[in-house]
Amino acid sequence: MPFVRIAPIFGVIVMVFALTMLVPLAVALGMNDGTAELWGGPLLGAFAAGGVLWWTGQRMVGREPDLQPRDGMLLVSLAWTVLPAIATVPLLLFYHRHGGSLTFTQAYFETVSAMTTTGATVLVGLDALPPSINLWRGLLQWLGGMGILVLAVAILPMLGVGGQLLRAESTGPMKDTRLTPRIEETAKGLWSVYAGISLACVLAYRWGGMSWLDAWIHMFTTMSLGGMSSHDASFAHFDSPRLEWTATLFMLVASGSFALYFAALVKRSPARIWRDAEWRGTWLLMLGSVLFIAWLLVQRGAVPQWSEALRLAAFNVVSAASTTGYATTDYLQWPVFAPIWMLLLSGVATSAGSTGAGIKMVRLLILLKLVRRELARIIHPRIVNPVTLGGRPVDAQVVYAVLAFMLVYGGTIAVLTMALLLTDMPFDTALSAVVASVNNLGPGLGEVGPAGNYAGLAPVQLWLCTLAMLMGRLEMLALLVLFTPGYWRK
Repeated sequence: MPFVRIAPIFGVIVMVFALTMLVPLAVALGMNDGTAELWGGPLLGAFAAGGVLWWTGQRMVGREPDLQPRDGMLLVSLAWTVLPAIATVPLLLFYHRHGGSLTFTQAYFETVSAMTTTGATVLVGLDALPPSINLWRGLLQWLGGMGILVLAVAILPMLGVGGQLLRAESTGPMKDTRLTPRIEETAKGLWSVYAGISLACVLAYRWGGMSWLDAWIHMFTTMSLGGMSSHDASFAHFDSPRLEWTATLFMLVASGSFALYFAALVKRSPARIWRDAEWRGTWLLMLGSVLFIAWLLVQRGAVPQWSEALRLAAFNVVSAASTTGYATTDYLQWPVFAPIWMLLLSGVATSAGSTGAGIKMVRLLILLKLVRRELARIIHPRIVNPVTLGGRPVDAQVVYAVLAFMLVYGGTIAVLTMALLLTDMPFDTALSAVVASVNNLGPGLGEVGPAGNYAGLAPVQLWLCTLAMLMGRLEMLALLVLFTPGYWRK
């Protein structure tokens, strides 16, 4: 059975995840926020459960299990569904002990939203939450941004399943591209670049006027493109143009491929970044959208001054396009084109290998090149015109994979939207909630817009949005393959 083969590895991953609770525990003790007792039990319990899985799995399959590539799919899916459940325990304990109302459904939605870097929340009164709780929400996003399994491969190369895990958890159509001869070195390189830029982000936020606590929390949620804030007013709480421009810069950086940054660093060639067609497409699309929406705000009289319109557009458009989900204003009050365009951007304006989700710019470029090729073939039926990207032909299997992904992407949005409509949710709220969840954006339209949250949704609606978030983070096919009969055949 696949689960038996992966049991010892999954046990180690659970133990690694349990150790991350040491961070909020240290904050609780250092800041004396009254929550220290919430972290010890879940930490020890999760670590012990992981240890049992590892020990029993080792006895059943031996020290070197015969893992297959498909085992990586099951391992990734289990991690992204089970680890958020473990992460709910401190939240449930806190609300239970302080007389609050938080169900498991709501807590699981919150932690899945954090780990998938969606940033949607059901919690209110964020400013009053203890520092350790808010830090935990942010840390979950940062871990989910680059991937807890990639971290496990980086720090525990003895797992011996780096290739399967990295391919299963990577985003984008070209999962087999190697950056280094050894998968473990690639994982270390990716996390090193991620951590290095994250440190720069912390220092920039601190220099911009944030407290150290806010700087760390908002670094976690900026670099992961998650967008969960420790304040109910989101980024508007700071009312600081300097911080908004700082956040805009780092959201743009995180929208690019960390694999590209790593390759540029190893080759000592910064120009390599600009030569990348996907990176250029990402930045040019965002820049063009910012300028157009700023012009639209001034032209329609929504914002009278150009400088103010540019600042509002830059922050909020980049935030939405990058799937971060911060907001400094209720942009649903802008001309209707703007919020709809921003919602659509969240599906295409990030690079494969970034911490964002959605279709990814590389798939959009391949589709556009495919359309151009087919138009050329109508005029010249015998022309040989392969689909190329960055001057290199794209393998036919990659093109087929992109087409399959787009079919499943559209079908997922349609089916889950219809399911929400069965619960009597308004159409604009239902469609935007599904799109925002699948793209891991967070805010949608209507009740779940930037001025609201998901707290008013019924349990079944929260579960549907949770499923959408997981499918978006795992790019649909990696999760759906588990439900095919062929996967479970020997």
